[in-house]
Amino acid sequence: MTFLFLSYVVTFIVAQQYKIIKENEQREMVNILNVVHQNIEQALKNCYTTTLSLALTINDKGIPKNYEFVSEKLIESNPNISAVQLVPNGIIKYVYPYKGNEAAINLNILTTPHLKREALKSIAKKKMYFAGPFELKQGGMEIVGRFPVFQNNKFWGFSAVIIKLETFLKASGIKNIDDSKYYFQFSKYDIEKKQEVFYLPNKIDFSKNYSINRLIPDGDWKLYLIKKNKNYLCLQILFPGLLGITLAGLFGFLIFTLLKIPEELQTLVTTQTSKLLNSEIKFKAIFDQAAVGIANVDITTGNFLEINNKFCELLGYTQDEMKNKNFQSITHPDDLKNDLINVNKLENRIINEYSMEKRYFTKSGKTIWVNLNVTPIVDKSKNQISAISIVEDITLKKEAEELIIKSQIRFKSLFEDSPIPLWEEDFSGVKKYLQELELINQSPETVALYLKMHPDVVQKCISLVKIIDVNTICLRLHKVKNKEELISDLSQIIDTDSIRDFTKQLIAITQGDKQLIVDTKIKNKNGEYRNVNLRWNVIHGYEKSLERIIVSTEDITERKISENIILQSQQRIESLINTIDGIVWECDAKSFNFSFISQKVENILGYTAEEWLSSKTFWIDHIHPEDKQWTIDYCTLKTNKILNHDFEYRMIAKNGAVVWLKDIVNVISENDQPLNLRGIMIDITTMKEAEKDLNEAFNLVTEQNKRLLNFSYIVSHNLRSHTSNIASIMSLIESSETEEEKDEMIQLLKSVSNSLNETMIHLNEVINIRTNIGLVSESLNLKQYIENVLNVLSEQINSKDVSISINMPNNVMVNYNPAYLESILYNIISNCIRYSHPDRKPIITIKWITNYDDKILQITDNGIGIDLVKNADKIFGMYKTFTNNADSRGIGLFITKNQIDAMGGDITVESELNIGTTFKIYIK
Repeated sequence: MTFLFLSYVVTFIVAQQYKIIKENEQREMVNILNVVHQNIEQALKNCYTTTLSLALTINDKGIPKNYEFVSEKLIESNPNISAVQLVPNGIIKYVYPYKGNEAAINLNILTTPHLKREALKSIAKKKMYFAGPFELKQGGMEIVGRFPVFQNNKFWGFSAVIIKLETFLKASGIKNIDDSKYYFQFSKYDIEKKQEVFYLPNKIDFSKNYSINRLIPDGDWKLYLIKKNKNYLCLQILFPGLLGITLAGLFGFLIFTLLKIPEELQTLVTTQTSKLLNSEIKFKAIFDQAAVGIANVDITTGNFLEINNKFCELLGYTQDEMKNKNFQSITHPDDLKNDLINVNKLENRIINEYSMEKRYFTKSGKTIWVNLNVTPIVDKSKNQISAISIVEDITLKKEAEELIIKSQIRFKSLFEDSPIPLWEEDFSGVKKYLQELELINQSPETVALYLKMHPDVVQKCISLVKIIDVNTICLRLHKVKNKEELISDLSQIIDTDSIRDFTKQLIAITQGDKQLIVDTKIKNKNGEYRNVNLRWNVIHGYEKSLERIIVSTEDITERKISENIILQSQQRIESLINTIDGIVWECDAKSFNFSFISQKVENILGYTAEEWLSSKTFWIDHIHPEDKQWTIDYCTLKTNKILNHDFEYRMIAKNGAVVWLKDIVNVISENDQPLNLRGIMIDITTMKEAEKDLNEAFNLVTEQNKRLLNFSYIVSHNLRSHTSNIASIMSLIESSETEEEKDEMIQLLKSVSNSLNETMIHLNEVINIRTNIGLVSESLNLKQYIENVLNVLSEQINSKDVSISINMPNNVMVNYNPAYLESILYNIISNCIRYSHPDRKPIITIKWITNYDDKILQITDNGIGIDLVKNADKIFGMYKTFTNNADSRGIGLFITKNQIDAMGGDITVESELNIGTTFKIYIK
C-alpha cells in the first residue's frame, strides 16, 4: 500500500512536471517562431516600400526618371536588398547595381519556364509576390520580390527587389537562435514537382519530431521550428520518475520488513528513524521545489499548515504570511460557496477528492485563476483531517477562453448589427467542382478563357454556393422580408451584369487567393440596380476547404453618383485654375510640402506640375539663393501668426533664368493652428526689370546732377578768379604812369591769360569725358597697357630707383576705351612715383583681383600717404591738392575719376600718412 501510494504521488508529480515542462517548451517554441516570423514580415514590408518608391520613378510615358539615383538611395536605406530592377512588359531592362547583374539584362521572365508562373501570380493578385529562392541567371541563390505596376489600369511591368537568401535568413534572426535544442527549416511547395522543397540544411525527415510552423503568404513559404531531440522531455523526467519509484519501492520494502520481522524492529529503530528523516527531507525538498503550488490545509479551520514556494509565489505572500491566513480569506466570493461545499463533503467522507477551477486574490489585489486538486490526509492519532491542495495557475488559459467567448459574441453582434451588408457563404462545393475540372492552380488567363467558353460551368458554380447566413442590412439592400428569401437561392440576385464579377471570384479560388475586392452591380427584389463594393474574404482556418467565406456588399450607389459629381466639379475647377494668369498652389503650413500646383507653372517657370510635386522641398530648393533664407523666415513668421500675407522673391526657372514672383498667401487654420497655405504666384519679372531700369536711370541722373552742380561751382569759381585778376590788371594798366609799369602789367596779364587758357583746356577735357556718349570699348590686354605706361615713365622710375611688382596673369583682358585706360594708369602710377617717401626706396605693387562678380585692379605704394581724415573729400576734386609739391595741380585724379565713371566703374582709396596708399579700380 505504501509503495502504491508513493508511486501514485511520484507519478502525479512527474506527470505534472512533464506537463509544465512541455507547455513551457511549446510556449518557448511559439515565441521563437513568432519573433522570426515578425522579422521576416518586417523585412518584406521594407521591400514593399522599396518597390513602391522605385515604381514612382516611372513617368506618364512609362520611362523611369532618376532611376540610378533613387536606386542607390533605396539600397542604402535597406541593407537586406542586393539589387533592384524595373521590368517593363516582363523584360528586365533596368538593374542597379549593373555590375555583377549584366547577365539578367533583357531576360523575359514571362516566357522563362521557371520564372513565368510566379510572375503571372503577382500580376493576377495585383500585389507584391516573392518568388524563389532559386538560382538567378547572374548567379547566386536569391529571392526576387516583384511588385506589378499598372498605368491607367494597364499592366506596365514589375518593380522588383533581389534579396540574397543568406541575407534574408540573417535578417530573420534564424541564425541567432540557439541550435542546441531546435533548428529551423524553410520550404515551399513546388507545384510542378508536386512536393515540398526545403532550402535549409538538415533536410532529414523530421515528421516524428515535435515541430510547429507558420505560413508566409507573401511568398507561399512555410517556416518550421523543429525540436532536435524527440526524447528530450522523456529523458528529463526519466531520472526523477525512476528515483521516485525506487524510493517508493524502498519505503514499501522497509515497511514490509518491519511488519514481517517484529523482532528486528527494536534494533532497526534508530537506523529507520534516520532513513525516514532523510526521506522526509527529500520529500520536503520535492514539496518546496515543485513546479505547481502545493499546500497542506486544515479542513476544519481552513488554515494553511504547510505551503510550498510555488504557492507563495503565485499569491505573492511569504510562508509566514500564508500560515496566518486561511483559504477562505484568499478565495473569490463567487467561488467560495462551491469550495466550502466540496470541503464539507470531503470532511464527511462523502467524496475522497475533488477538483475545481477557482479564483484567488493575490497580495497585490490581483485576481488569478487556478485549477485546484484536493486530496484528504487523515491523522487518526490526532483525529484530524487535513488536505493536500495542488494548485496550477490557469489565468492565461481562462483569459484566452474569455477572449474567445467575447470574440464570438462580438463577431455575432458585428455581423448582425453591421451597417454593411454581410453574407456568410460556403464555397467548398465550388472548389471541389473546380478541382474536378482541373482548373485549380491553372493560370488566370487559362481559367478566364475556359469559363468564358463554358458559361454553364459558371451557372453550375453559382448553384453550388451555399448561403449560411446574412445580416439584417442585407434584407434592406435586396428589398426582401426575411433571410430565407435570400438564403434559398443565390442565382436570384446574380444576373447577366454580375456574371463577370462572379467569374473573378472563381478565378481567385483557382489561384488560392484569400480575398478579392471588386465593384459590381446587383439587382434587388424590385428590379432596381445598385452599385456595391464586394469584398470576398476567407475566414481564418478555412483556407483549404473554403467552407466559411465572409462577403460584404456595401451599397456605394450614392457614393458613385457623388464621385461623378465631384469628378466633374474638379475638372471644372482645374480648368478654371489653369486659365488664371498665375500659379495656383496649396502646401502644408509647417513643412511647405506642396500638395497641389496648377499647370501654369510650366508656362512661367518651365517645370511641370509632376516635377514640382515629386519633391517635398521643391519650392525651397528653387528659391534664389540670395532670397531663400529671408523668404522662408518671413513666410514662417506670418504663418505662425495666422496672418495672410504677400511678398516678392526670385526663383530659378528650369532654363536657369531668374524669375521674380509676387506670392499672395492665405493661411488656413483650425483651432488657432495653421494647417495649410493656399495662394497664387504672379510673374512680375517684367515689372521688376522695368523698375530696375528706372532706378538705374534715376541714380544716373542724380549722380550726373550732383556732378554737374559740382562742375558749375568749379567753373564759376575758377573763371571768376581769372576774370577778377584780368579786371584788376586792366585797371592797373589804365592807372599806370610809366611805360615800364604798363609792360610789367601786360606781362602779368599774359600770365593770367595763359592760366585762363589752361583752365579752359582742363574744363573742356572734363566736358568731353562727360559728354562722350559714343565711347568705343575694345578687349584690351591689361598687362600690356601697364607695361606701356611703365615704359613712358621709365625716366622717372630710373631716377627715383622705383621697384615695381606686377602680380597678374598675362592673359587678363578688359573691355575698355584704350585712351582712357592709358590715361588712368599713367595718372595713378605717376602719382605713386611723384609722392614717394624721401627716406625709403619707392615700391609699387600692381595686383589683379577677382572677387565673385568684381574685377579689381589694385595699385599700392609705400609713399608719403594721404590724411584721409582731412582730405577725404578733396582726393578726386578739381584743383584739390593735399601736398606741398610744387607740381601738384589737382587735376589728374579728377580726370581719372571722371574717366572711370564714364566706363561704368569705380575707384576707392585707402591710405595712411607715412605708410602708403592703395588705389582700387573696379572694372565693369
